[in-house]
Amino acid sequence: MRSNVIKTSAGALEYAVAGRGPPLMMIHGTGGGFDQGLLFAHGLREAGMQIVAPSRFGYLRSAFPDDASPAHQADVLADLLDHLGIDRLAVAGGSAGASTAAEFALRHPDRCSALILIVPAANLTGRDPVEFTALQRFVVETVLNSDAWFWALAALAPNQLIRTLLATDPALLDRVSAQERHRARLILDGLMPISLKGDGLRNDGFWSGTPSPTAFEQITVPTLILSCEDDLFGTADTARLLVERIPDAELTIYLTGGHLWLGRDPEVAERISDFIRETATGSISGENQ
Repeated sequence: MRSNVIKTSAGALEYAVAGRGPPLMMIHGTGGGFDQGLLFAHGLREAGMQIVAPSRFGYLRSAFPDDASPAHQADVLADLLDHLGIDRLAVAGGSAGASTAAEFALRHPDRCSALILIVPAANLTGRDPVEFTALQRFVVETVLNSDAWFWALAALAPNQLIRTLLATDPALLDRVSAQERHRARLILDGLMPISLKGDGLRNDGFWSGTPSPTAFEQITVPTLILSCEDDLFGTADTARLLVERIPDAELTIYLTGGHLWLGRDPEVAERISDFIRETATGSISGENQ
C-alpha cells in the first residue's frame, strides 16, 4: 500500500487514496495509520467507494504538533480535502478515530455528508471505559515500548494481544471465516512498528481516557453509530450514550464481534453503504436498531 505526504499548518500529513466511486474518509483507530484505515474500509471499497485514509497525529509519517487534539486533527483533515479537491464526503471513524470524525462533522458540517462512528472509543461519563487487569497493563506497557517485545508476544501469545490490544475475544477466531481471521491478523500485524506510533498511542490514551470535550449534541449531519455488545472496550455502552446525544442518530449494535467487529465486516459494510445511500436520497428512517 502506498501513501503520500503533504505539508499542512500542523506539519506533515500522511494519507492514501484507494478505489473508485463516491468518496469516504476512514479515520483509523489506536495503533493504526493510513493502512489500518484502508483495512477498516475494505468492504466499503469493495462496495464501490473511494477511500481516503489519513494517518492521524503521531502515527507513521504524520507530524505530532503541540495541539494534537481531535478538534485540531479535524481541521487539518479539512486541509487534506482541499488538497484532494473534494468538497464533501462521508466521514467514518473507528475506535479512537471516532472522536476526530465527530469533531470533523461538528466543525465542518458543510463538508461532511454523513458521519459514521464505528466501535467509538470515548469517555462520556467521566470514567475511562477501558479497565485493564494487572497482567494486561503489564502487556500494554511492555509491547508499546518495544518493537522486539511486540514481535515476541505476537509470535508466542497472539491471543493475549488480540484480547488486550484489540479488545476482542480470540475464541471468535474459531467461529468466523478464513477471510475474517486474515483481517484480524492484518490488523494485529499492522500495529507494528510500534516505534513509529508512540506519540499517537500516548495521545489516544489521553484523549480516550479524558472526559470528551466534543459537543455531540450540536452535530447536525446524519449520523450512524455501530458497535458490538461483546467489545471488551465497552463501546456498546458508549454507542448508546452517543445516540442519546447526537440528534436523530441511528444505532446498530451486533451481539458479537468484539472491537474488530470480527465476523461482521460484510454486514457492517452493507449497513454503512445503505446509510450513505439513504442519506444521499433523503430517505433515512431515523429509527434506532
